[in-house]
Formats: sequence, structure tokens, C-alpha cells
Amino acid sequence: MAESRNLGFHRVGLIPAQPPRRLGAYEDWVARGYHGDMAYMARDDHRRGRRDPRELLPGAQTIVVVALAHSPGERAGAGGPVVPADRLRGAVARYARGADYHRVMKEKLRALAERLSRRTGQEIPARACVDTAPILERDAAERAGLGFTAKNTMLIAPGLGSYVLLGELLLGAEARAEPADGAAAHKGCGSCRACLDACPTGAFPTPYVLDARRCISYLTIENRGPIPRALRPLIGSWIFGCDICQQVCPYNAAAPHRSAPAPELEARAAQSHPELIAMLETTGNQYKKWVRGTALERARRPQFLRNVCVALGNAGAKRAAPALDAALADRSSLVRGHAAWALGALGEGARCRLHVDAEADPWVREELELAAR
Repeated sequence: MAESRNLGFHRVGLIPAQPPRRLGAYEDWVARGYHGDMAYMARDDHRRGRRDPRELLPGAQTIVVVALAHSPGERAGAGGPVVPADRLRGAVARYARGADYHRVMKEKLRALAERLSRRTGQEIPARACVDTAPILERDAAERAGLGFTAKNTMLIAPGLGSYVLLGELLLGAEARAEPADGAAAHKGCGSCRACLDACPTGAFPTPYVLDARRCISYLTIENRGPIPRALRPLIGSWIFGCDICQQVCPYNAAAPHRSAPAPELEARAAQSHPELIAMLETTGNQYKKWVRGTALERARRPQFLRNVCVALGNAGAKRAAPALDAALADRSSLVRGHAAWALGALGEGARCRLHVDAEADPWVREELELAAR
């Protein structure tokens, strides 16, 4: 479709609006509790949409499935995932380093719907969907020929790897099924399990199945409460999302990246590897300004500073202790508790003893006492 290429989409395919093939796998995933605290994924309205896309747009006949490449950033070497040279800098998932892809994708999809209506001379009912919509998008992308689902559950698009974002445009009009431009034969992962072995938290109980409750992306973004103590040391420097399973994927290493990433999604310096101590000292207004217009808005300030505290504890640099000590007075108990853990991890738990008696939150008091031992 020329219209989609003119809008910057890297892959596009058309399929009938029909129930997905992998609904059973999704239902089993929810039944096992792998969605964690993302309760919305088990709600009836979300399940209806995933069972049949026509629930999202009555009368839908066609789904236009698109892929938009974002900057792949640095890649892992033979020694494993890339780590910032400055150990007091945090790591942000690549997709979140530019403009908010939800807005970018929806604007492009809506523009595509308008162009299709103009071309046909009649208003075509349409709905633009990104990952916030209850649709099994990787199932749709496979059927549309955009790529295949890897063992880490990411979609791999031929020539682009997995550093792509998916979107769907539901149309209330019939169109001839059309595979994605540049679609390649389904090769799959074969015997490779690099992504599974590289995951530090063991988030893949089996190939092609993700336990979100152990995934660093879930723990740093979707999880609103404390990060389980046993998993904190495994998170490393990640403060928003995680790219480890993608960094080690041979398909990403081999991807020629002939197509330039969407310019709106190019990484911004301020969001790429932020300085952790400076982030811990940000005020509420400063944080809102820093995340404005990016996918980082998904994390509230207490969540984000929680992640920063964990990253500082994992960095092993005692020069972070004064900032963590100051964070013990933060208005958020979530921040105070993780600051206490980080001080303990740095061997600076003695600082926590001074705060135990004045702390009113039982959970934070426990964290202070454990750190002070």
C-alpha cells in the first residue's frame, strides 16, 4: 500500500478481521497468572476484544497491520548486553527514548484511514489500535506476513529484527488480503535460546511464554508496588523497561537496517542513559517535564524513583549514599523503602538506623531494619 509507505511504516499487511489463531495460548497465560497485577488483561471487555477484533469495531472486515521501526541503539557484544560505561547511569528501553510511540502510531494510522477514505470517495469506519487496545497484535502480525514470534514472545520482522512497534487499523470495508512488503519465509528460532538464557530474572518458564511477574519491563513499569527483594539485585541498571533479550538475539545482530527508523522515535539524549543521582533528586515538576511526550509517562514519579534506587543499589558506588539517605525523607513510602534497600546493598545500612523510630509505614520500617543489620 503506497499510502502506508508514504506515512513511514516499514511493513504493512492486510488480513480479514477474523478471530485470532492463538486465543487459547492467551487464555492459558491469563489462567496461570502470568499477567501479574495487570488485572485489565483478564477483564471480560478485554477478553472479548482479543477473541474477535470485530468487538472493537462493529462491522470490521479488514485489519491493516503495520510495523514501525525504532532506533536499535547499541548492540550486545560477545560478553553480553551492553552496559553504560558510567555505572551511575540508568538504562532505558530503546522504544521509550524518543517520542511516545502510542501517539506517533495512532496519528499515522488515523492519517492512513483518512487517505483510504479519500481514495474510495466514502467515509470508511475505522479504529486505530496500538498495544493499549485489547487485540492479539502479534497473532495479527504473523497472519499478515510481517514476521514470526520468537521464543522471547517478540515479533521478528525480516530485515528489521524485533526493534519494531506494531499497530493495527480496523476497517469497516473489505479489502483483498495482502502480505507485508518484504515478507520472508517463516524461519523461526531453531535451536537458539540466547534470549531465554540471557534473561537475568528467569522470566521465561518455557520458550514462547513470558511470566510478566519476573520480567524487568513489568517490574519497572507495570508493577506499582514494591519490587520483590529477591529480584532487585537482578535488575541491574534498568530503570524503565529492558532490552536484554533483544540485545542478544542473532536476528537483531544480523538485521541490515536498510530502512531508517521513524524520525519521531529517534532516541533523545536526555532519555537514553540518565544520570541516576540527578534523577533521584528531581522534584515532581521536574519529573513531569522530563517525561512529557514520551512513553516514560507510563511510570509515575514514585515508581520511577523506586527503580532509580534499585539501580543505585546495584551500581555498587558508595558516592550515591548521600542522595539515597536524602531519599529516606521522600514523601512516597515506595521511594523510602527502596532507598533503604539500596543503602543496605551499598553497605551503608547504618544510615537507616537513624530513621527507624520516626518511620510510620510498617513496610518501610521493615526495609530500614533489614538494611541496618
